[in-house]
Amino acid sequence: MPTIAVLNGHAFAGGLMAAMYHDYRIFNPSRGFLCINELEFGVSLRAPMSSIFRQKLSPQVYRSLVLEAKRFGGKDAFEAGLVDGLGGMDEALKLVEDRKLTLMPKTGIYGTMKAEMYRETIVYLGDHDREDKLTLERTKADDIRQEEGRKRVAKWEQSTSKAKL
Repeated sequence: MPTIAVLNGHAFAGGLMAAMYHDYRIFNPSRGFLCINELEFGVSLRAPMSSIFRQKLSPQVYRSLVLEAKRFGGKDAFEAGLVDGLGGMDEALKLVEDRKLTLMPKTGIYGTMKAEMYRETIVYLGDHDREDKLTLERTKADDIRQEEGRKRVAKWEQSTSKAKL
């Protein structure tokens, strides 16, 4: 069965993520923003969190959303493809009617088609222990790289010849 998220105001971080897991999204055009603001408070996205955005958005919108923490108002969210329509419950019901969404599960394979379409995300969700381990390893490697960089800069600052880093 197709699902529709009706967003009547702000949907930041997990709120937008939950909406993205729906098949369709309708957003209030005059109130609120959509944003992934983890960058602003130092929390990285895990693979299953990030993959749903990669699968549903263009690379440019994904970059703006994740690496710039851009806040999308109604019109911008629609133009970027974050939402399928602007409005409220009436517009959601019109979407159902216009796209004949009540007929989609008729053959019994709608869920199978969705599972194939979002296979990457489903794999990430199912193997979260592996993903947590990879994230921890990446974080440790970044910490080591940053520490080595700080040492190199300190050594360079103490040297008399500052031509090279």
